[in-house]
Amino acid sequence: MFELSLLCPEGKVEALGEALDALDALSVSVEDADAHTEAEEALFGEPGMPPPKEGWQRSRVIALFATEAAARDAARLLEVQEFFEGCKLLGVAAVPDQDWVRLTQSQFAPVEITPEFWIVPTWHVPPAGARQVIRLDPGLAFGTGTHPTTRMCLRWIARHGVAGQRVLDYGCGSGILAIGAARFGAARIDAVDIDPAAVQSARDNAQANGVELHAGLPDQADGRYDTVLANILATPLKVLAPLLCAHVAPGGALVLAGILERQADELKAAYEPYAKLDVADTEDGWVLMTATP
Repeated sequence: MFELSLLCPEGKVEALGEALDALDALSVSVEDADAHTEAEEALFGEPGMPPPKEGWQRSRVIALFATEAAARDAARLLEVQEFFEGCKLLGVAAVPDQDWVRLTQSQFAPVEITPEFWIVPTWHVPPAGARQVIRLDPGLAFGTGTHPTTRMCLRWIARHGVAGQRVLDYGCGSGILAIGAARFGAARIDAVDIDPAAVQSARDNAQANGVELHAGLPDQADGRYDTVLANILATPLKVLAPLLCAHVAPGGALVLAGILERQADELKAAYEPYAKLDVADTEDGWVLMTATP
C-alpha cells in the first residue's frame, strides 16, 4: 500500500478529495497541516457558529493506493489540472504492511478514571479492582477515555455522584460521559450532538453497555437538568454560555471541559453574566471548570 500526500488550501480540499476518489484511491483523509503548532486550527459547527468547514487553511490531504504506480499516476494527473493550482505534492511513500487490527488494539489499553472506575476496550479483561466499567472501543466519535478532558469529566461524575439526577451531556461524541452518568445512577440522561454519526455512536455504545440514554440532535435538550456536562472546546463553550446555563436547574452543576489552562480566564469572563466558573481539576495542561448558576 502507498500513501500520496498533498498540501492544499482550504478551498481546494473538496475538489481534490473528489478527484482522488475518481482516481480509485482506497481512502482519503484530511489533516491540519499546522497541527501541533501555534497556527493549529479547530473546526466547529456549534449553534450560533458557522458550519464546519471542509478543511483547514493549510490542509494535508492523504490518499492511499494499492500500488506505487497508481499513487504516482494519480499525482501526475492531478498536477496538470487547473484546480491543482495552489496545491503541492508532498510525496509518495510506502505504508508498511501491518496487522492493523492488532496495531489499533495495542494502542488502547484500559484507562483508569479512579482505582475502582475504568474504561475498558472489549478485547481486554477488566482490572481486578474495577467496580464500575465502561466498555468502549475506538470509533468515529470523540471520547474513548484516553484524553485528559474526558478523564476529568468522568472523575467528576465518580466523585460527586449523579444518582437519581436528570443529566445532559451536550456534545456527547461517543456518549462516554452519558454512559458514565448512567453507571453512577442518573435517572434520566439526554445525550446530544450536532453530528448524526456521534448520536448513533452514543446509542450503540449505550446499548453495548446495557444502559439507557436518550441520544439526539441539540434541539432534543429540553428544560433544566441537575447536571449539565459539556466537553467540547473553549471557543464553542464561550458561544454556548447562555444556552448551557439556561439548562442548569437551580442548585444544579455545570461541568465544562475542553479548556486549556491558558483559556480559563476567557471562560470565566464569558460565563460571568450567568455563572461563576472555577477550576475544579487539571491534567496535562487542560482544566475542568464547574459552576452552580
